[in-house]
Amino acid sequence: MSDTIAGLKRVVIGRPRGSAQLRHQLLPKWMALPVFSSDPLSSVAYATQEMMLVLAIAGTGAFGLVRPLSAAVAALLIIVVVSYRQTVRAYPQGGGAYRVSRENLGEVPGLVAAGALLIDYVLTVAVSTAAGVAAITSALPALVDNRVPIALAFLAFVMIANLRGVKEAGFLFALPTYGFVATILLLIGTGLVRCVGGCPQAPGPEVALQAQGALTMLLVLRAFSSGATALTGVEAISDGVQAFRYPQSRNAAATLAVMGALSVTMFLGISYLATATNVAVHEGMERTVVAQIALAVFGSGPLFLLVQIVTAAILILAANTAYADFPRLSSILASDRYLPRQLLARGDRLVFSNGILLLSSAAALLLIAFDASVTRLIQLYVVGVFTSFTLSQAGMVRRTRRLRQPGWRRGALVSGVGACVTGVVLVVVAVSKFGGGAWIVLLAIPSMVVLMKGISRHYQGVSVLLRTGLAEPEPTRPHHVVLVLHGPVDESVARAISYAQAVRPAAIDAVVVGPAHPGDVEQRWAELAADIPLRRLDLGETARRPARALRSALAEMRAERPDQFVSAVIPETQSHSWLELLRRQRSVLRLKAGLLPESGLAVTNVVSPDGGPGPYTVEEPVEHHVVVLVSAVHNATMRAIAYASSLEATSVRALSVNVDVERSNAMLQAWEDWGVQLPLELVDSPFRAVTETVRSYVRDFNADGRQTVVTCVLPEFVLPHWYHRPLHNQTALSIKAALLFERGIVVTNVPYRITADQSPVAEPERS
Repeated sequence: MSDTIAGLKRVVIGRPRGSAQLRHQLLPKWMALPVFSSDPLSSVAYATQEMMLVLAIAGTGAFGLVRPLSAAVAALLIIVVVSYRQTVRAYPQGGGAYRVSRENLGEVPGLVAAGALLIDYVLTVAVSTAAGVAAITSALPALVDNRVPIALAFLAFVMIANLRGVKEAGFLFALPTYGFVATILLLIGTGLVRCVGGCPQAPGPEVALQAQGALTMLLVLRAFSSGATALTGVEAISDGVQAFRYPQSRNAAATLAVMGALSVTMFLGISYLATATNVAVHEGMERTVVAQIALAVFGSGPLFLLVQIVTAAILILAANTAYADFPRLSSILASDRYLPRQLLARGDRLVFSNGILLLSSAAALLLIAFDASVTRLIQLYVVGVFTSFTLSQAGMVRRTRRLRQPGWRRGALVSGVGACVTGVVLVVVAVSKFGGGAWIVLLAIPSMVVLMKGISRHYQGVSVLLRTGLAEPEPTRPHHVVLVLHGPVDESVARAISYAQAVRPAAIDAVVVGPAHPGDVEQRWAELAADIPLRRLDLGETARRPARALRSALAEMRAERPDQFVSAVIPETQSHSWLELLRRQRSVLRLKAGLLPESGLAVTNVVSPDGGPGPYTVEEPVEHHVVVLVSAVHNATMRAIAYASSLEATSVRALSVNVDVERSNAMLQAWEDWGVQLPLELVDSPFRAVTETVRSYVRDFNADGRQTVVTCVLPEFVLPHWYHRPLHNQTALSIKAALLFERGIVVTNVPYRITADQSPVAEPERS
């Protein structure tokens, strides 16, 4: 089953890439442009239209402001581009607005910028996908009722393209992006030439647009802020500097300049032709502004159709800008411990797969919740991006004034003007769109800040706790084994008894959980292990939750033997697929999950093949090897090593998988500093596949479950609240899941409890 899934994954995503290939995945400028700039380039398809829709409230006469307002937006775009060129040079490690704001304005402004960008990236995916689908459904009205599944299908396509790798996404999206740019420039150039002898007029209604309100300063500011959607995505390059080929800062700055020049040219050209051709703009219009211009300039021939096709394509693919940046920004935040550590991991194709999946899930929820409606989604848009613009440029002013490098006055002036103007736009957007849905974003940004600060506090507290009083593992101690029977006495029980006797515990007890097979359990147990006492738990009112009764019984046993480790050994018949496991072993899975919160209890899972009807025999293994899986040197690791040392094993060793050289070197140094005597083996994983590396390592022992047994000891945090669980133990869970299907492998979880007040549960003294 797992091989089938792996094969399907390779077909869809591609073969894994080694970490050494990361340098070869860096992007040249020509490929980085479509990867990072599809959003700002595509925004010219609707920025002028959004501006004119606002001005239409004051009637056709207000359209005379389109050109000066467009010039103001273009000037703002140039200022922001120049400011971000300074940013990419100053912060070649990427992070853009987050890094600038955090370093120069403080932690909270940095997190506000980060939260605003993350939310804006999700909205970019949702809005661009919905806009692309709207372009399709306007040509094929019969598909309108299916716009949500169509949008989700396009979302899945873009997600898979990005999961395949940055370069693959660049190749895939390069043609539509450059095709859109070339077509729009051709449209503008042809339109300007035709305007020499009198501009062609767009077909529209003969009746003049009636004013619905006065042309006030607030209306003008709203129109300006709507046109400022042309700036969305400009910050993307500053977040992804590390994706460029070397010299990274120079290439990123050059790409940013090209993107700015193309965006300004196309935006001003579209705005000029929109007024020169007298396009009809009003709510519910059948054709977009770009479509009306194309119809006026090209007529209804193939070039008009080409404009519609490339516009729909670029609007859908504009989501790629968010896919290029959201995972990178998430990984930077995870590195700074503001988001779960899983977002740091690169997938098989050297991309931040978890970030891509998180972005896709969030965007899919928005598309479903807002019925893939551009009109409803656009109300949430722009607030986040202008928040980050304002904070980033204010941070650059602070940095420039502090360092006072050559030309600092000019740089401070550019960034200062940009911060003031984008700040004004932010206020106008927030006020004008508040009732339409902007309040959701204004509420979501501080919520994100609170969430990230909470995650940071949690990680910092756990880190301090795990290293407080760190000491070398205690010498070998005896321990007490409790065999937990949850079904019939079969081959798995016989193997569990054999394992329990092989580790030479101070005592062995057995308990029967649940009413399964009540008639023959005691009799068959007596035939197998008459010298081991067996008792049946009185579940009483907890019959539907046997783990609760078992925890109480085990707590009593711990109290009776405070100087010993207590292990719950749970026998299980080996399954051959996840479907079979879930069908046959649901009760076992629930039982194991219920036991993990018990702080001082090691949970051992002994999996054996089906032995048929019997007879069964107890036979201690000749070889028993113990492997402690280590990811860092801390108290949880030391407790796991102490437990492993208490087992009477043929060999005991520690294993760590090397997926990050710096982290592995730091761990080796800590291992030496603390004088841990247990041998530590560091195994390289060029494809960053921790689970597969561990599985390959234990397979080399050729364990059969009878003559040779391998115990994998996993340190595991027991957390005080359920919402802390996604932040820890995810790698351990995947390793446990994979080893369930391995013959002769016993998995033991050694928990280390972290209490709600961030203080460890005191472990009893052992003698």
